Amino acid sequence: MQFVALVRRLTERYSQAQFDALLDAEAEAVRALYGEGIVRNAWSREDVLGACLLVESPSRDEAMSALMRLPLVAHDMVECQLIPVRGYRGFGPRG
Repeated sequence: MQFVALVRRLTERYSQAQFDALLDAEAEAVRALYGEGIVRNAWSREDVLGACLLVESPSRDEAMSALMRLPLVAHDMVECQLIPVRGYRGFGPRG
């Protein structure tokens, strides 16, 4: 299964210094999940501080468990919305 994880930093609760302390570890953790084939792609959001991740996992619970390895998720410093997705039917065979 694939999921889109919409992640937003909780800037109303945490200072920039608190985020800065974890951002290098966060990037390393995302790279590790990418290397394992769990994170398929990652983007920085333009609308708010945060990210959008394409996650591959057998289940929603396992996807969330993998995301808990990210320091900002583990420290509850981000809001994370996990949306299940499937292939768009318009790209399938016709007829």
